[in-house]
Amino acid sequence: MPRVTVGSEGANPIEIYYEDHGTGTPVVLSHGYPLSGRAWEKQVSALLAAGYRVITYDRRGWGNSSQPASGYDYDTFASDVNVLLTKLDVRDAILVGHSMGTGDVARYLGRYGTGRVAKAVLMSPIPPFLLRTDDNPEGAPQSLFDGFIQAAQADRYVWLKQFLENFYNLDVYGGSLVSDEAFRASWNVAVAGSPLAAVACIPTWLTDFREDLSKIDLPVLVIQGDQDRVLPIGVTGQRLSAFIGDTRLLVIEGGPHAIAWTHADQVNAALLDFFQE
Repeated sequence: MPRVTVGSEGANPIEIYYEDHGTGTPVVLSHGYPLSGRAWEKQVSALLAAGYRVITYDRRGWGNSSQPASGYDYDTFASDVNVLLTKLDVRDAILVGHSMGTGDVARYLGRYGTGRVAKAVLMSPIPPFLLRTDDNPEGAPQSLFDGFIQAAQADRYVWLKQFLENFYNLDVYGGSLVSDEAFRASWNVAVAGSPLAAVACIPTWLTDFREDLSKIDLPVLVIQGDQDRVLPIGVTGQRLSAFIGDTRLLVIEGGPHAIAWTHADQVNAALLDFFQE
């Protein structure tokens, strides 16, 4: 399986697993918590059929990547992306992030610039800044995230199940847009992830991306469901135009956090339209 070494932990290399398929303009897909690059399967098939080169990767701690004890912060995640894009010599790429993956995209562009990138997509985004502070009154209180951490530490399996239920709005879409088998597959990926990462990733959600966003000088498409329970659109997607110059927002009616799965046809059509502009 293809991997790129991004660091070390003692004598052991830290490796990021990736898949690279097709030819044409490269599209790099960055997945959300608590899944892996396989979360993009409905987009991979559509993009390959449209003639794109599609690159997915598993964030450290998840999927087939290494599960180190450290490095769960956005500076490190962005560095991992930079190593991958450099190894593959990606040029004129389109970066697409979902949920936590939108932080990878934002911090990568803020730190490493747009030299390898032509466009970006932020889907169910975590930026600009989730934490409530004096200069960010729209954010959520620290106590909310402290509760998430305590829940993940107390019983990771219950925490992940409840998170995924809100990820898919399972009470609404279970048995229709989300089969029992699809939910079980996500559960299997989630619980196979690093127990350390399951907890350590939560504080990263409070990263302040506002400075990163201000440096983005390329077209950005934001796609979000208006029923996103994990990252409500009023706190996230609807605020991004204030920080990014060339941005547009597509709101998917009834869409949960997991719109790449539940509303794949709409998402894929929007991606292809944006890519082809």
